[in-house]
Amino acid sequence: MKHIKVMGVFLAIALLISSLAVTAAELKIGVVNAAVVLDKSPQKERALARLEKEFSARSKSLERKVKDLRARQAKLAQDGAILSADERKVKERKILSEQRELKRLGDEYSEDLSIRRNEELRKLEKDIAKTIIEVAKKESYDLVLYQGVIHANESLNITNKVLEILKSK
Repeated sequence: MKHIKVMGVFLAIALLISSLAVTAAELKIGVVNAAVVLDKSPQKERALARLEKEFSARSKSLERKVKDLRARQAKLAQDGAILSADERKVKERKILSEQRELKRLGDEYSEDLSIRRNEELRKLEKDIAKTIIEVAKKESYDLVLYQGVIHANESLNITNKVLEILKSK
């Protein structure tokens, strides 16, 4: 179904281009490589740095808790033979409870990080879209394709122009 929609979009674009080519003396088309822009934009690096700063304390805290829990598990395994059955059972339950809590904290961390990463990605995509429109208007492009392009002649590629403007921001 998705494939049919994509083909329909490409067909519509092809028809638009062919009809415009008939009516316009010269059609100026540009193509922006989405993967390259997302990968090389300095805004991506700043967003990753913000995420790292925001989540580093939680990450280190989780790592300390995991290390501490493993140490207690190892101690229980080592001392288990000399503990009474009741003492061993109490310590095992406590460790099991801490494992569950650690898993819950890890899941929350992963979910929060994912939500924030998606927020940052949406901001970056909006900034890229604005920059592409800026380049298109400044250089009088009739059509600029951004996502969903499989192949384009290098003469149509304006990715570097978009990246230069993003780097200057």
